[in-house]
Amino acid sequence: MALPQQHRLKGRRVFDRLYRQGRRYQGPGLLLRVLVADPSLLPPRTPTGKPRGGTPGTTPTASPWRCGIVVSSKVSKLAVRRNRLRRLFHDHLRRHPPTPDQPLWLLITLKPGCLERSDDQLLGECGQLLRQAGLLLDPGGQGGEQTRDQ
Repeated sequence: MALPQQHRLKGRRVFDRLYRQGRRYQGPGLLLRVLVADPSLLPPRTPTGKPRGGTPGTTPTASPWRCGIVVSSKVSKLAVRRNRLRRLFHDHLRRHPPTPDQPLWLLITLKPGCLERSDDQLLGECGQLLRQAGLLLDPGGQGGEQTRDQ
């Protein structure tokens, strides 16, 4: 299942800003970029949540975090596989959401060769990178929260 609309990261300007200015956390199969949210870059939306045709409008629903998942054709030439990976990470983030202190944008990029790793390894790496960025209180996503000072 996809992420709820309020947690999806959209818009070329948003992605460009994340690529240029986002703080990077790198693992063997994934790259996580984190940036403090700037709602003015998000595409404008109507009160019902539908996109507007490029005219300034109401600001999107405030959310503590928004995330985008990038799976290039270098990872797999088959869209079915790329979409499965994207759904896998969306589901993981829905179940174990990040807990930032301030509104953040996240961009998870899967590297070529990540298909050779199991789903559990990829999700474990994602959790590790989120903890490294200070966005997860719970080390395993299984309960038993810890403080960030530990």
